[in-house]
Amino acid sequence: MTLRFIGTTSEHGNCPTLYEVVETGEILVQGEVETDPEHLAQLRDVKGSETFVRVPRELLTRFAPKE
Repeated sequence: MTLRFIGTTSEHGNCPTLYEVVETGEILVQGEVETDPEHLAQLRDVKGSETFVRVPRELLTRFAPKE
């Protein structure tokens, strides 16, 4: 599948970054893996194949698709 770069608020190639999966329209989020046990304990309905990443709000407000 093809990824289309949407935007980033990072400098020098570090994360966070947003991409679109062109064929499905899904959004792929690159960020730091969430490891805080208190945060992870509060998440609901987590499948074994899922993970969670942290991204700054600015990334989403600037680049997240509005559609």
